[in-house]
Amino acid sequence: MAILKKVLVVDDEPAQLRLVEQILRGNGYGVVSAGSGEEAIRLVYEGKPDLVILDVLMPGIDGWQTCRCIREASDVPVIMMTGKRNAEADVVRGLECGADEYLPKPVGNKELLARVRAALRRADKLSSQNGRSKVIFSDDYLMVDVAERKVTIKGERLKLTQREFRLLALLVENTGHVMSHQKVLESVWGWEYIDDVDYVRIYISHLRQKIEPDPSHPKYILTQPGVGYYFTGLD
Repeated sequence: MAILKKVLVVDDEPAQLRLVEQILRGNGYGVVSAGSGEEAIRLVYEGKPDLVILDVLMPGIDGWQTCRCIREASDVPVIMMTGKRNAEADVVRGLECGADEYLPKPVGNKELLARVRAALRRADKLSSQNGRSKVIFSDDYLMVDVAERKVTIKGERLKLTQREFRLLALLVENTGHVMSHQKVLESVWGWEYIDDVDYVRIYISHLRQKIEPDPSHPKYILTQPGVGYYFTGLD
C-alpha cells in the first residue's frame, strides 16, 4: 500500500483553505491546515509534512517570514501562493527565503495538482539519489561535492536551497556541456515547467551572486546565448 503524502496548507482565508484542502484530499493526499504562519511553523516541526503550500499575505508572520523559519528546520518543498504569475520580484524574494515554487491566486485545480505532483516527485528523486553521485569540483576558490551535497567558497560552507543545489549539481555533473533552458527546466523543476524559461534565468543569476567571485563577469557558470548555460572551472 502506497504511503499517503502529507501536505500542509497555510492560508488565513478560510474559503481558500477549504478549496485547496478539497482538491488535495479528493486526489489522495493527506492534508493538514494552518491559518497563520506561527501555526505553520509549529506543524512543520511536529508533523513533518512532505510539502507546504504557503500563502504570502497573512497577518502577523507573513509567508516570506514563515518560509525563512521553515527553512531553518526543514528542506521540505515549499510552494508559495502569490498574486502575480512569475512576477520577478516575488521569485527573487522567494529564492532568498528558500521557496521552491510560485503559483498565482486563484489557481486552477489541474495546475495546482500538477505542481504538487512535480514538487513531491522531485523531493523523492533527490532522496533516492543521495550518496550515489561522486562528482566533485574543486579549485582554490570553489568546491562542489555532489555526493555530500556540500559547497564551499574559500573553505567556508555555502548555504544553498535544494533547488539551487540541484541546479548547480546538474551543471557540474555536465561540466563543459551546454544545458539548454528546456533541459534545465525538465531536470531541476520537472516537465510541467518546460515553458517557464524565466525561472532558469532568475535562478542562474541568483546562483551566480552566491558562487562567482565577480557575478558581472562569471567564471564558473557561463551563458551560451539563445541556448542555455554550462559550467566550467577554467579561466
